[in-house]
Amino acid sequence: MMKFIMCLIMLIPLSMLSFWLTQWLFFMLTFFYIFTYFSSSYFSSISYFLGYDLLSFSLILLSFWICSLMILASSKLKKVNNYECFFMFIMVCLMISLFMTFSSLNLFIFYLFFEISLIPTLILIIGWGYQPERLEAGMYLLFYTMLMSLPMLLVIFYLYMKNGSLLFFLLKMNLDSLFLYFCMNLVFFVKIPMFFLHLWLPKAHVEAPVSGSMILAGIMLKLGGYGLLRVIYMFKTYLMNLNLLVIVISLLGAVFVSLICLRQSDLKSLIAYSSVSHMGLVLAGILSLNYWGLAGSLLMMIAHGLCSSGLFCLANLMYERTMTRSIYLNKGLLNIMPMMSLFWFLLLSSNMAAPPSLNLLSEIILINSLVSVSQMNMICLSFMSFFSAAYSLFLYSYTQHGQFYNGVFSFTISVNREFLLLLLHWLPLNLLFLKLEFLVQWI
Repeated sequence: MMKFIMCLIMLIPLSMLSFWLTQWLFFMLTFFYIFTYFSSSYFSSISYFLGYDLLSFSLILLSFWICSLMILASSKLKKVNNYECFFMFIMVCLMISLFMTFSSLNLFIFYLFFEISLIPTLILIIGWGYQPERLEAGMYLLFYTMLMSLPMLLVIFYLYMKNGSLLFFLLKMNLDSLFLYFCMNLVFFVKIPMFFLHLWLPKAHVEAPVSGSMILAGIMLKLGGYGLLRVIYMFKTYLMNLNLLVIVISLLGAVFVSLICLRQSDLKSLIAYSSVSHMGLVLAGILSLNYWGLAGSLLMMIAHGLCSSGLFCLANLMYERTMTRSIYLNKGLLNIMPMMSLFWFLLLSSNMAAPPSLNLLSEIILINSLVSVSQMNMICLSFMSFFSAAYSLFLYSYTQHGQFYNGVFSFTISVNREFLLLLLHWLPLNLLFLKLEFLVQWI
């Protein structure tokens, strides 16, 4: 594990010299990391305070992949000489913090880098965002997370006092306090985000540059799911009724948010709200505390990370050409860029859980899990699946069909870099189901 940390640290000076070389090395590190995997249901590759099981391995690999694609999507910075060296420095720092967060064996180190990863994301939004409201969006992101994370720090001190160790595999305590439950888990509920605590997410997405949106959708929301998967077992003998309440809030929230999606006029806002809907399903699956719920949540996190990130890339490609994110002004694009329309169709069909995408597989697993908790959940799940297809089709039909709007339009033909970027989102999303046995064996 330390060899990857050292490689990433060595990328810091290199990031000041070459944009594309750093991006190429990011992809190389991704493939080297894949080759380190060997089957183990428990922590492996342990060195110092770092190690991984399959849950950590999957999310670190997703982080490497999304960070590589973020650099590929941000080539416009290179063209306009918009502080691209500083951008690369922020990217490497962000990747180091994510690697440390997901691979840490210690709860305090996890908390420390969980918080540190917030700072590069904040700089991305404030530094390269498009509108003046990005400052307000950055403050929302910062204070929502910081306010909810301080109680968790106090619980970590309490656990160390009681247990004498903060290593994940030595935390065998059964906590039976409502106060401890909320102090420990609220920060993860905000990060996922849970309905009622989600207001920072659409604001941050809309104001963020394409790289900021990709990291928020692809990785940052997964930090909440990962943290819950690591600590929720400490409450397994207690508060199952409370878990049921949170599950109901998440599923009802997912339905309401799907209805909000149908009323959106902003491309990025619609995709951001769809993220809230999908991650509500992940949260419900984790809190069901059964095998299928946990396995389905991991699959959904990976699927959503790739799908949502790809949709934000497409929205940005439209924005760069038409200078607007309005669904009603981006019309008739099928006539101008048919290849882009193909990628809109492929990624939106994955977003609505069409086969053979990983989204479909994870939704089936999560539906099984949640119906086993309560059959009444089937009502919310049915509405959610229906409206998910409805807003995906709404987005596709409104933007690709109809008469083209003759407003401000900077038409440039699509380049190979953009097709490569979209293909590298879509291929893993629709091929990972072939090796599904690896992704559900970690529990």
